[in-house]
Amino acid sequence: MQVYLVGGAVRDEQLGIPLKERDWCVVGATPSELLDQGYKQVGKDFPVFLHPETHEEYALARTERKTAPGYHGFSVDFSPKVSIEDDLLRRDLTINALAKDSDGRLVDPYGGIRDIENRVLRHVSEAFSEDPVRVLRVAKFAARFAGQGFRIAGETMSLMRKMVDQGEIDALVPDRVWKETEAALRRGNSRVYFEVLRSCGALERLFPEIDALFGVPQPAKWHPEIDTGLHTMLVLDQVEVLSDSLDVRYAALTHDLGKGTTPKSQWPSHPGHEARGCSLIRKLSERLPVPKSARDLALIVSEFHTHCHRAFELREKTLLKVLEKTDAFRRPERFEQFLTACEADARGRTGLEDRPYEQADYFRGALAAASSIDSAAIAAAHSGQDIPTAIREARLGELRQFKASI
Repeated sequence: MQVYLVGGAVRDEQLGIPLKERDWCVVGATPSELLDQGYKQVGKDFPVFLHPETHEEYALARTERKTAPGYHGFSVDFSPKVSIEDDLLRRDLTINALAKDSDGRLVDPYGGIRDIENRVLRHVSEAFSEDPVRVLRVAKFAARFAGQGFRIAGETMSLMRKMVDQGEIDALVPDRVWKETEAALRRGNSRVYFEVLRSCGALERLFPEIDALFGVPQPAKWHPEIDTGLHTMLVLDQVEVLSDSLDVRYAALTHDLGKGTTPKSQWPSHPGHEARGCSLIRKLSERLPVPKSARDLALIVSEFHTHCHRAFELREKTLLKVLEKTDAFRRPERFEQFLTACEADARGRTGLEDRPYEQADYFRGALAAASSIDSAAIAAAHSGQDIPTAIREARLGELRQFKASI
């Protein structure tokens, strides 16, 4: 029995990235042998075991053969005769098809070290095309390593396009699409993830609402970058600087979806895109297992981001409406997330990335003013249905004073 450190741990070691977890591959063993040594089996489709002391994952070396469409249709062989080279051959990218034996010697049968040195993401073999999840994984790796100068090999991008054209990408289930997308959104350079999917044609299949934004113009006066899709990518750049919250980043991604459905006769204006965007966000968030908190914030940002941008123009009644509709009084933390997403939107414009977003502070001041009333005293002085009206009038009074003081 031989044990190898494999995959991402070896890759990251070569890149000088601190290791967060290690995966191991066992060659020349059977499930019963590992069980006898105290390992605990956790895999059902193929044997994966947890080490009795470290609890790290140890998988038996295996090969896979495509038997049906999608990514569940595989026949797996994990017999003791499977070599480490056989196991590495089934992996997605050469930079992940690396192993290190117990003596520290590298096993690199498919040029992974060379591709790390040249900063290339290249598929190991034609078996790549048998698993549509790999399209998402390549997009995710392209985003993850964009800062280190990695690019996708031309032949790999061509293979990804072929997989999309042949409909293999359509076999992806929503859970897996969201899992990879969430991972990309949580890391930096998430725009690269969506740009890669668009380059191979997968964005139109998986995220048609986002793909529809590209090629849609906006008024140059407000959006020097013109293209709505490009604007959305710039907003992703900005939100990653402002917040590490998945909810905020998802809201930034989806805030302008309604512009993708604006009739061409109305371009470059987009009247009513806010409400249309809410409808699209609901559909997208139902199609994929998007967390409810992310969906709800995205809906708020879509509906009210233009109100936030026009904060200084709003009357006190409209200011209060935004505070009420966003539930700012009861959920000030989420309202702060709303303001952050709006700021990312404002900064996600060519040449305006460093422009101050004073509207956010204005709305913070408005919320503080409207929250300063003594609700208990008002409730004591009124009864029944008069209480909400009295509280609202008191808040409007505070907002009038707030506006007058600015």
